Amino acid sequence: MTPKVAFFGSPAFALPVLEAVREHFEVMLVVAQPDKPVGRGLKLTPPPVAARAAELGLPLAQPEKLRRNTAFEETLRGCGADVAVTCAYGKILPAALLAVPRFGFLNTHTSLLPAYRGAAPIQWALIRGETVTGTTIMQTDPGMDTGPVLLQEELPIEPGWTSLELSHALSGQAARLIVTALTRLGDLSPTPQDEAAATHAPMLVKEDGFVRWHDPARAVVDRYRGVAAWPQTTAFLGGARLKLGGLELAQGEGAPGEVLGVEASGVVIACGVGAVRVQSVQPEARKAQPAAVWAPAAGVDAGTRFDRWEP
Repeated sequence: MTPKVAFFGSPAFALPVLEAVREHFEVMLVVAQPDKPVGRGLKLTPPPVAARAAELGLPLAQPEKLRRNTAFEETLRGCGADVAVTCAYGKILPAALLAVPRFGFLNTHTSLLPAYRGAAPIQWALIRGETVTGTTIMQTDPGMDTGPVLLQEELPIEPGWTSLELSHALSGQAARLIVTALTRLGDLSPTPQDEAAATHAPMLVKEDGFVRWHDPARAVVDRYRGVAAWPQTTAFLGGARLKLGGLELAQGEGAPGEVLGVEASGVVIACGVGAVRVQSVQPEARKAQPAAVWAPAAGVDAGTRFDRWEP
């Protein structure tokens, strides 16, 4: 049997998965989050998946809510899909909706479940210094990424990857793996997750991007990698907020937050253990500039101390 599919997704991350599904299967319905105001002009803008569905002429729904939404349940039931696929859709699916397709919902989750359940598995895997992650295809249940595992595949994390590069790699892996899962639909054996091994990846907040200079240098760099897409890396100097870019490990020891030197390649700053090199700095309301250019103009030299921030 070649299943007919309803696809639930919203951001650009989900586009390769949508393209792979529609290449191999008939997509009966695309479901995305509602249009939202974007930019200074607050122009109402559809999420990337909704925009792509419109381009392709695919049936599209953007319900404001899912719980107790009988009209949308009927839309899903009436579209004729045998199974639904979710990829970064961004809303919790109620039990009543999960029961509508004959084969339920399959979710593409970008971690090796039960590790990193939640909204930001890619980011937290990097922040926590993982060297391997992967993609899980799971049967969705009413919990938060708690359903049984159908397929799972590892992905090594390259040392220089930030959340941007890792997202790209995992999006491609998820696209390939969901096609395999749908092709084998009905033959896959669900494996319950080990609840005792579960870890969580909550949605990021702005403070997750604040530099903890008392952390080891490796942890500072890993946090920078994890928050590269949003909220990005922020430090404070004399109360002023600065966006830092291009963080990498450097040689040196000193008091946490102390500038050890200004080099052509960047500003070297001591951490709790070791040091990092910052290659670019963006003061508030200004453009990013090379750290070596910013430092002398800002009066920053060896001995300058960044503000301490701790959660």
